[in-house]
Amino acid sequence: MKTISREDALALLKKYNKDPFHLQHAFTVEAVMKWFAKEAGYAEDEEYWGIVGLLHDIDFELYPDEHCLKAPELLRDGGIGEDVIHAVCSHGYGITVGNGTTIDVEPVHEMEKILFAADELTGLIWSASLMRPSKSTKDMELKSLKKKYKSKGFAAGCSREVIERGAAQLGWELDTLLSKTLQAMAESEDEIIAQLTFI
Repeated sequence: MKTISREDALALLKKYNKDPFHLQHAFTVEAVMKWFAKEAGYAEDEEYWGIVGLLHDIDFELYPDEHCLKAPELLRDGGIGEDVIHAVCSHGYGITVGNGTTIDVEPVHEMEKILFAADELTGLIWSASLMRPSKSTKDMELKSLKKKYKSKGFAAGCSREVIERGAAQLGWELDTLLSKTLQAMAESEDEIIAQLTFI
């Protein structure tokens, strides 16, 4: 396992990502992954899980049609180890990207399966929070999230099929994934927002 500091990982992310929306998503998935590391009994690897979350979409802004295909090159150029590269690419498993290639890097470690399952879901949860008077995840209940989830027109870009495949890979009920990810975002919201002030 080749380690990189969080500071260096953030600098690498910002080299290829300028859009505040993409940076917010990176910070969100980083925080959620750190929460899940503790939840799943990997507290000693919390920073590592977070760095995988931070870098998971490194190629998406500049190379959307080569998402998860361009990432290895960008990450290797930044001195990132092959374990992180595998984890980053595995969140696209089974997804066909813009150039017609289907990503065949399978999530193996529990961390990779959680990244796959939670990535799309974080976007849906943020979108749902913005519809609330509070604009926050902190007062959102699972039943409210489930209502939005079941509305096909809501946050249509967030693939329910991918989210459900992610839950299945973990052996979790969908409600378990929804409630855990919502809790992770609610408990991390202040940390995520604090990061945005540095964009």
